[in-house]
Amino acid sequence: MLVGAGVGAERALVVETETGAVRGVRRHGVRCWRGIPYAASTGGELRFRAPRAAAGWDGVRDAAEFGPVAPQKRKGQFIGAAPGLARSEDCLSVNVIAPDDAIGAVGPAGRPVMVFIHGGAYSVGSSGEYPRQGERLARAHGIVYVSLNYRLGALGWLDFRAYSRPERPIEANLGLRDQVAALEWVRRNIRSFGGDPDRVTLFGESAGANSVTTLLTVPAAEGLFSRAIAQSSPANAVYLPETTARWAGEYVQLLSRVVDDDDLESESVEDAAAMLCTADAMLLAEATTALTIRTPDEDPGTISLAPVVDGEFLPHRPLDAFRDGLAHRVPLIIGTNDREGSLFEGRISILPTTKPRIRAIFANTRKRSRKAIKRQYPGLPERRPAADFAGDFTFWFPTVKLAERHSRYAPTHMYRFDAAPRMPRLLGLDATHGLELFALFEKFDTLTGAGLTMLGGRRMFRAVGRRMQAHWAGFAASARPLDDWPRYDEVARRTLVFDRGDRVELDPRSEKRLAWQEFVPHV
Repeated sequence: MLVGAGVGAERALVVETETGAVRGVRRHGVRCWRGIPYAASTGGELRFRAPRAAAGWDGVRDAAEFGPVAPQKRKGQFIGAAPGLARSEDCLSVNVIAPDDAIGAVGPAGRPVMVFIHGGAYSVGSSGEYPRQGERLARAHGIVYVSLNYRLGALGWLDFRAYSRPERPIEANLGLRDQVAALEWVRRNIRSFGGDPDRVTLFGESAGANSVTTLLTVPAAEGLFSRAIAQSSPANAVYLPETTARWAGEYVQLLSRVVDDDDLESESVEDAAAMLCTADAMLLAEATTALTIRTPDEDPGTISLAPVVDGEFLPHRPLDAFRDGLAHRVPLIIGTNDREGSLFEGRISILPTTKPRIRAIFANTRKRSRKAIKRQYPGLPERRPAADFAGDFTFWFPTVKLAERHSRYAPTHMYRFDAAPRMPRLLGLDATHGLELFALFEKFDTLTGAGLTMLGGRRMFRAVGRRMQAHWAGFAASARPLDDWPRYDEVARRTLVFDRGDRVELDPRSEKRLAWQEFVPHV
């Protein structure tokens, strides 16, 4: 029993799920349950297989701590989970935060639910990166907040179907399949935590937002969420099997060096499959880093860890599905930050920011369109215009195309996040990729959050974040943000700009949009 808690309070923390009872904890006016398995371990014979049902348990399972994180490198291309956190292929778990009075307090309907998918380029991250994330949405807005872990790196986002054998099948889009399994768990269990399974909002940032925009086109995800929010989605980072199979072949060669398998013959499917299925998970993560470091120069403008259009689980390229009205017709909030590309320097330089990478992008476009694009980024390929070119190529323009296409079939709301405290502006980052998360989730007690506001601007930034929270929570409750945010359409293109003072702009950056439309008409 919790110290100072009565019997009634203790019982309220025990919730029955389909696999057994879990006991959570009370903190800061909310109730939290962590590390609840939504699927079985993906290790052993289940490596590279679609998720299977989790085993049940007897008695009451303690749900006070986050579950293990997916295998990932701490010091790879991106900064991974802290070294002290357990890494395991048994990582498929969810966490739930509910208002203190949610269970049994609001009748049969339940509270609106928000399910968050973390980012991290599909190579790092976890649902427990910021332990308090989601608490204020639950406490101040009555949301039942759910976060989840899913497979990362080669284990979840490379396409090894070429190495599949009848006796050892290998499937594709495993990270996406994990996310669908988590949403199915929410559908079946969230009412026990006070949530409404018919009011589930799926949201995510960066790779998590790419998951959201992709899941909007996955048939198996239909009906599992009723609204969606995509924050800085690289929506076009989904590839055809010809490309993903080549990356898988390159990965196998890299892995053979990592495991010191000099006898591996690249053309030996059996040997490669055996190595993939038996190598230590952390060696797989090491080879993943080697692949993701080389991809930006070998295939500029692409990201090798990504969904694949496999023709089955993901039948269409998502942007094509949105164009053709094949995406799930649920209300959508979507947007990007002012200067998405300014973050991606140094070891995380994965965007087309260098002269050779930019030249490769230009080579794939029509000659008559190149001058128009260059006029939009004076000084290209210098550092600042190169960062903005790359950020717009990767995040902003695909987001515009997705919004305009989805708006033909379902309510769509577009935003741009311009707010930035003084420190990121002095560093030349401005409102860069991922900055809005510190405002939305009020991550000011973290080292990075404190550093962002150490020279001032925290009050402003917190206020912007709370306005975002209000819009997100209102959308989760009613499928509409607050009334001062009009719908997006292809004529007026009304866009809400989050800044020191929010404003609605009509067709912002229209000249740039038209230049990009001519530059990459295939997007």
